[in-house]
Amino acid sequence: MIINYTPHEVNIVGLGIFPSAGVARAASSREKVFQIDGISVNQTSFGEVTGLPAETEGTWIIVSRIVAEACKGLRSDLLIVDETVRNDEGVIVGAKAFAII
Repeated sequence: MIINYTPHEVNIVGLGIFPSAGVARAASSREKVFQIDGISVNQTSFGEVTGLPAETEGTWIIVSRIVAEACKGLRSDLLIVDETVRNDEGVIVGAKAFAII
């Protein structure tokens, strides 16, 4: 079973659409590292993830790349979209695959 925990419908081209079943988010903090020509250069760190259901055998969860990165090494059930497909205007309309982090 695959469940979508992004705020968007996920379209895997030719295979199906996964509606959002909830939204997982990662806390973030930003630190100014230095400036270049008066423009701040920041470093963002991601922390606690909220909104994810418990890991369940046989269930995969689609999440944002940020959530997947924040959970790296902690969970083995997270998927992100891969091989995105864009329309003529450059807008993402689907993906061809999933990936793991």
